[in-house]
Amino acid sequence: MLPEVSFAERPLSQTPAPVDLRAAVLGVGAALPARRETSAETERRLGLPAGWIVRRTGIRERPMVRPDEATSDLAVRAGAAALQQANLPPETIRLLLLATSTPDHLLPPTAPIVAHRLGLTRAGAIDLAGACSGFLYALTLADSYVRLQQTHVLVVGANVLSRRINPNDPRTSALFADGAGAVVLGPVHASRGIVASWLGADGASWQDLYIPAGGSRLPLTPERVARGEHLMHLQNGPALFRKAAAGMAEAGRRVLAQAGLTLADVAWWIPHQANHRLIEEARRQLGIPASRTINVVERIGNSSAATIPLALALEAHRFQRGDLLLLTAVGAGLLSAAILLQW
Repeated sequence: MLPEVSFAERPLSQTPAPVDLRAAVLGVGAALPARRETSAETERRLGLPAGWIVRRTGIRERPMVRPDEATSDLAVRAGAAALQQANLPPETIRLLLLATSTPDHLLPPTAPIVAHRLGLTRAGAIDLAGACSGFLYALTLADSYVRLQQTHVLVVGANVLSRRINPNDPRTSALFADGAGAVVLGPVHASRGIVASWLGADGASWQDLYIPAGGSRLPLTPERVARGEHLMHLQNGPALFRKAAAGMAEAGRRVLAQAGLTLADVAWWIPHQANHRLIEEARRQLGIPASRTINVVERIGNSSAATIPLALALEAHRFQRGDLLLLTAVGAGLLSAAILLQW
């Protein structure tokens, strides 16, 4: 029988967190596969007119893993780069959150594998399946942990979506890509860090974008695999487009209102890099200029939860200390999220 232990006997932290403590980004990292499939190659493979994909999505190339690469490989590379930039030894990290829809295995979670390979010997580690909003959900949870425990957290968004798409379906194979981005969060006083966050969900729309088979509802069988039910299905593209654009704009407005700020206070908007048309429509509805929008989708494609940390890492040279960044995402579920981050 296990001994009874009261909460008072195992405190969450040694001292109460200061009220002005925030979780700040101390380092960022990116990992993109060396292999690329250009949209021109995809068009030739699918028999599409030249320029069809770029006109509709803005994507010019999609990074794709080699046959021997998996999600954990990309996550380790991105996490190591973020730790290096933060100039922190691995043992200072006390929690790893891995936002992914493509774990290495159904069991065990991939995060402990990543933590082991990074040498995070003192860290807890868990996967978070939040689709395209997963990184912002993970960042929100990490924010609370950093402030409560006064410690460091590594948050990684990583996906290998090239193995979840039907290569003959232009609705998905022209969009989805592979990649990983990571941030190290640590406690600082309130001159910078996460200012506010907002999370939402609309489970009524779960079938707009989903993988039918492979879970407990429809286990994998040879027949379901033959029908492609283990791959991504986009059920209602136009409806999903409208919901995602409106959802990102609404999430941005909600988190700004929560913080008592306006778009005039925002230096940069970093949306989920779904595709160029969606970013532009959400931008129009939000009302922020293109000059303050980070858009790197043409070179990274849509890697779901990995796109926002990738954009942070790839475009970090554009941010100045004190800049207020607005991060927004909507993805399968439907899950929506927004974060205000002072750089």
